[in-house]
Amino acid sequence: MDAIDLMMDEHKYISRGLKVFRKLSIEILNTNTVDFTSFEKMILFVRNYADKHHHNKEEVVLFKKMETQLGEKMVKGPLSGMYIEHDLGRQHIKLLEEALLRVKNGDLESQVDIIANSVCYSDLLTRHIEKENKLIYTFARRALNKADIEDINVSCEKLESLATKNNLQKQYIDVLEMLEKNMV
Repeated sequence: MDAIDLMMDEHKYISRGLKVFRKLSIEILNTNTVDFTSFEKMILFVRNYADKHHHNKEEVVLFKKMETQLGEKMVKGPLSGMYIEHDLGRQHIKLLEEALLRVKNGDLESQVDIIANSVCYSDLLTRHIEKENKLIYTFARRALNKADIEDINVSCEKLESLATKNNLQKQYIDVLEMLEKNMV
């Protein structure tokens, strides 16, 4: 298993999810109604697939290996940016969830907060994914030695196997595909 290739493949699914957020936001603009069920499913997709599954491999495995092997000074700036963007994404999802609850409770003006956080999250993650794919991952492949890359591959393979055993990838990719199909 090539862990970096796997993470780039996961980015493709996350990017597809970002498009769903945008379409759900456009639906609010066009119909003045909120598809709560689809938003809630997308929040679960983000929290469980994008964050716990994917970002865990980045933060706990790849970034930690880069920090320990390349030196904190060498990677502190670029990786700090990635950590900050992960946290900012989590904040947008939390604010989106809060806005959904307010709208459910009758605060229709909070629809704008649903749209704002959905679009901000989508824009943030789109740029973030591009930086990771083109810069961080490329740098890791070039700067880490073969043994370090193999350690990353082995660690990620263990995480991936556990997730597969728990049906995580299939469950959330199926949800994403169902939402995409319903948006057409």
